[in-house]
Amino acid sequence: MLLAQTAFETRMLLRNGEQLLLTVVIPTVLLVLFSAVDIVAVEGPGKRVDFLAPGLLALAVMSTAFTGQAIATGFERRYGVLKRLGASPLPRWALLTAKTGCVLVTEALQVALLSVIALALGWSPQGNPLSVIALLVLGTAAFSGLGLLMAGTLRAEATLAAANLVFILLLLAGGVIVPLSKFPAAVQSVLELLPIAALSDGLRSMLQTGAGVPWADLGILAGWAVLGLAAAARFFRWE
Repeated sequence: MLLAQTAFETRMLLRNGEQLLLTVVIPTVLLVLFSAVDIVAVEGPGKRVDFLAPGLLALAVMSTAFTGQAIATGFERRYGVLKRLGASPLPRWALLTAKTGCVLVTEALQVALLSVIALALGWSPQGNPLSVIALLVLGTAAFSGLGLLMAGTLRAEATLAAANLVFILLLLAGGVIVPLSKFPAAVQSVLELLPIAALSDGLRSMLQTGAGVPWADLGILAGWAVLGLAAAARFFRWE
C-alpha cells in the first residue's frame, strides 16, 4: 500500500503543470540564465556555474519539499481528500510517509537534471558525495515539516499565497543566487539561520571549494527539521 500510494502521489505531482513549473522549470531556467549572463555578482573560485549550481540545488529541494508539498496538501485537505484517505485502510502515518517518498523521488529527478545541465555548462563539483546527500536529506526533512505545518493549519488559499511568497523571499534573500555577504552584517547574521541559507551555504562550501563536513549548517537544518516535524505532528488538522 505504501509503495502504491507513493507512486500515485508522484504521478499526480508530475501531471500537475503548475507544480512542475515550480519544481523543475524555474530552477533550470535560473541556472542557465544566471550562468550565461553576468547579472549578479558571484563569489569563490571557478566559473559562475560553480557558485550557482549548489544554490539552485537547494532551491529545488525547497520548491518540492516545502512549496509544492504545502500547496498540494493544503488543497487535498480543503477538498476532503485527506479525510477520506485517513479513513481508508491506508494508515495516516503511511499516507504522510508516501508524500515524503514522493518528495524524495521528485528531488532525485531534479538533482539529476540540474546536475547534468550544470556539468554541460562547465560545472566542476568537489566534496564528499555522502555529506552532500546528508545535507539534502536534512534539508528535505526541514522543509517538509514546515510545508506540512503550513498546509495543516492554514486555509488552502492562504497556504497557496504564503507558500509562494516565502518561495520568492527565500529565493532573493536565502543565498541562492545573491551571496549573503551582499547584505548588511546585522541582516546577514539572521539570514544565515534560515534553512535555505544553511542548505545552500553547506552545499556551496563542499561542492565549490571542497570543504569538509559543514557541521554548523547540518546543525541548523537538523534544528529546523525537529521543530518543523514536531509542530506539524502536533498541530496538523486533517479536515
